[in-house]
Amino acid sequence: MSWSERLLLQANAEKMRIDVIIPAYNEEKSIGLVLKDMPWSLVREVIVCNNASSDRTAEVAQKLGATVLTETRKGYGSACLKGISYLKLKPAAEQPDLVVFLDADYSDHPEEMPLLVEPILHDGMDLVIGSRALGNLEPGSMQPQQIFGNWLATTLIRMIYRYHFTDLGPFRAIRWDKLQALEMADPNFGWTVEMQVKAAKHQFRCTEVPVSYRRRVGISKVSGTLKGTFLAGQKILWTIFKLM
Repeated sequence: MSWSERLLLQANAEKMRIDVIIPAYNEEKSIGLVLKDMPWSLVREVIVCNNASSDRTAEVAQKLGATVLTETRKGYGSACLKGISYLKLKPAAEQPDLVVFLDADYSDHPEEMPLLVEPILHDGMDLVIGSRALGNLEPGSMQPQQIFGNWLATTLIRMIYRYHFTDLGPFRAIRWDKLQALEMADPNFGWTVEMQVKAAKHQFRCTEVPVSYRRRVGISKVSGTLKGTFLAGQKILWTIFKLM
């Protein structure tokens, strides 16, 4: 029996409800690949938050078994918040035990999800970040400004909040009760760093695991443009300091 199969048996034995939230904006060419690689036997529900897409993202996701929500307000954080609101509306007995976030552009490897879940199941962690810096980074999958920005942001978090992270990677798992306690609010570029800074301030048990990362399908709406890169970097730094 493989390690991932043993993990699945443990999760099922403990009736661990694992839901996945995927923010998606015009990702019809990639969302199908993400869902086909999803470890469906490990998760209860995959929620694709269609963020004002003008293409067939929602149609493709729905055909492949995802629950599709529509969020008309643009922004990465807005889409994630839509998924959280959906889960909060479930009866208490049906809410998840933990939530996994990943991107819709096929840069993350959904099949590596057991790596993120394992420290929560076995070691009592609250938040697990999939670190691209520690893992297998395909050449060209991250732009130089992204690599520098991650280094700068995580260095500031370490200096200010005394928590050691190496990445602000989107592929992450968090306990549902801890996620609610964070009261996430950022509607766009500051989403990932907000979660990590607030987790540090709450003194959650956090860790990182190495994950693989590949070139995304299509052009990034953020790092693919000078304006997007500047705005994202500005928002990330502002978020780190404003939460002090």
